[in-house]
Amino acid sequence: MTAISHLSPPLTLLDLIPRSRLRDLLAVSSFALFTAAAAQITIPLGFTPVPLTGQTLVVLLAGGVLGAKLGAAAQGLYVILGAVGLPFYAGGQGGWEAATGSTAGYLVVFVMSAFVVGAMAERGHDRNLVTSLPAFLAGSIIIYGMGASWLAYRLNIPLTAGVGEPSAIAYGVAPFLVGDLLKVAAAGVLLPTVWRFSER
Repeated sequence: MTAISHLSPPLTLLDLIPRSRLRDLLAVSSFALFTAAAAQITIPLGFTPVPLTGQTLVVLLAGGVLGAKLGAAAQGLYVILGAVGLPFYAGGQGGWEAATGSTAGYLVVFVMSAFVVGAMAERGHDRNLVTSLPAFLAGSIIIYGMGASWLAYRLNIPLTAGVGEPSAIAYGVAPFLVGDLLKVAAAGVLLPTVWRFSER
């Protein structure tokens, strides 16, 4: 029996690279920086403090590519670096005020979202379209749930309300549904495609 036969099959795309502390450090720091860069792709909406950004796509990919622990670590590092003052949050914001402001719920829950997506990826849910789409959708729902709840608390508005009335759903969920569904679709197609190429 050869040494190769003793090797465990890769759980995530990152595992296609031989495991080492340097690999993990570079992966975590790279995805933290990718998240910061994507946060600068920002479209302010005016009626809500929550802008359209590209960072949630990177959050999903962090979990899918790195797995639960490293994906969560990458997002935790992103949140911490922004909180200490680096201009890593949407629109170049940073510092404690930005980290605890009305959009803080979205930032903090990035860690949980990446962990859950990563845990599902480690079980093979990122390897085909049928299972990858629900995995990434679950990650987005987690972001919405905590993000909207914190937004309601900070703005002192209800979570839900009638049509045309202020609510966390109207400010922090509804305007982003189409864009985030496209991000889910992009991640859900990208990772299975990469897996197929890696297995050739």
